[in-house]
Amino acid sequence: MLPASIHAWVGKHEARSLRRVPYSGIGKIVAIGLNYRDHAAEVGAKIPTEPVIFMKATSSLTGPNDAVTIPKTSEKCDWEVELAIVIGTEVRYVDQAKALDHVAGYTICNDVSERHFQTERGGQWTKGKSCDSFAPVGPFIATRDEIADVQKLKMFTDVNGERMQDSSTANMIFPVDFIIHYLSQFMSLQPGDLIITGTPAGVGLGKKPNPRFLKAGDTMKLGVEGLGEQTQKLVALGK
Repeated sequence: MLPASIHAWVGKHEARSLRRVPYSGIGKIVAIGLNYRDHAAEVGAKIPTEPVIFMKATSSLTGPNDAVTIPKTSEKCDWEVELAIVIGTEVRYVDQAKALDHVAGYTICNDVSERHFQTERGGQWTKGKSCDSFAPVGPFIATRDEIADVQKLKMFTDVNGERMQDSSTANMIFPVDFIIHYLSQFMSLQPGDLIITGTPAGVGLGKKPNPRFLKAGDTMKLGVEGLGEQTQKLVALGK
């Protein structure tokens, strides 16, 4: 059951048609990068020895089936299906064994990324991750008791009907309980906070020999087992 502090639309049937984020009260979005070995390999990154943490602006939030806007001056927009954790109770310095006790439920986030902004313009990843509409969330929250094993969920992304990502949360480097434990050593996690846990191989940046990026008119469809599916159309904001 979700805590009263999280105002949510829950239930696989009633929430599917909602073109909005499935709950309110998201104080922060904390993201984990390079959390699948195959994804790290495809983008030429070393396997991290500790979770890679970055923040994603809450102004990037949008509904699971709303359009995703390609920003001005964008060159390399990309897709990333991710399992998202909804925090239910305050977390500070929690042991890994008790970390899941603080989870309200799980949902899907498409961690849309502008790779040129992210890696080629200096500074941190946040500016390539935080453009408006770059965090479609939903379509619903499955409470923790509805997911038998969060580390055994199939996940996929299709772009224009072509399968790009086809993996499972079993392939995470750092599992959900460790991520919560780890983050709680550096910051408190509050009810409603959203943690996105990384993406598997199959992103546009990793396509060899020629990376493939999103353009206006493209359609993304993505899903995680037990958590439904999202569909987004790409639209251009203009130069």
